[in-house]
Amino acid sequence: MAHERFNNQASAGWTTYVTFFLRITMKRLRKHIITTVAFLLAAAPTVGAQTTNVSGNWKLTLETPNGTANPSLVLKQDGEKLTGTYKGRFGESPLEGAVKGKEIKFTVKVNAQGQEIQLEYAGAVEGDTMKGKVKFGDMGEADFSGKKE
Repeated sequence: MAHERFNNQASAGWTTYVTFFLRITMKRLRKHIITTVAFLLAAAPTVGAQTTNVSGNWKLTLETPNGTANPSLVLKQDGEKLTGTYKGRFGESPLEGAVKGKEIKFTVKVNAQGQEIQLEYAGAVEGDTMKGKVKFGDMGEADFSGKKE
């Protein structure tokens, strides 16, 4: 009996030590997990908020059913907001749009032989290039590409 009692006491001591060690280890692990999660949450908005800077002069190429067109843009970006000037076959017009991540969208109204047409550009920016589609009001659409000058 004395021997069993000794073994039980030794086990109880060992169990107490292991439990104590695990509690300390779990507290440290919990602290590291909380710190890591807090860091990731703090960094997440900055990653999502990063946008491509498209400010500057751009030369576009449009492949339309009526041939190739080469309008130019002067873009000004403030956060996600995009403003600027569009210069093409029908003169010069202001433009407005947005840049979110690599996605770019902008609209411009042009006067084509007395008829006002809204051009809607939507595409993706990759470094100093962009490409996508342009809609000519109700008159169709075309592919476009652009290069920053």
